[in-house]
Amino acid sequence: MTPQTRVKERAEEQASAMSAEQQAAIRMIANDLHRLNHSVMKAVDAGVSVELIRSARHHNEGNWGDLLIPVVVTQGQ
Repeated sequence: MTPQTRVKERAEEQASAMSAEQQAAIRMIANDLHRLNHSVMKAVDAGVSVELIRSARHHNEGNWGDLLIPVVVTQGQ
């Protein structure tokens, strides 16, 4: 039997503990990640490999977030 991850339930629990501004910021990240994933798939379909690597970490008042850069390799490399 596969264990239940409860992803949706955990996300809802976390969201209920956030301010409206925090929830809006997380929705923006989710939307941007969806677009990024789509762009990565299009690049792969066009014949390049794409790896996202953390380039830096942004800190503010004890919170942090990873910043990313793409490493792109064409088939001829």
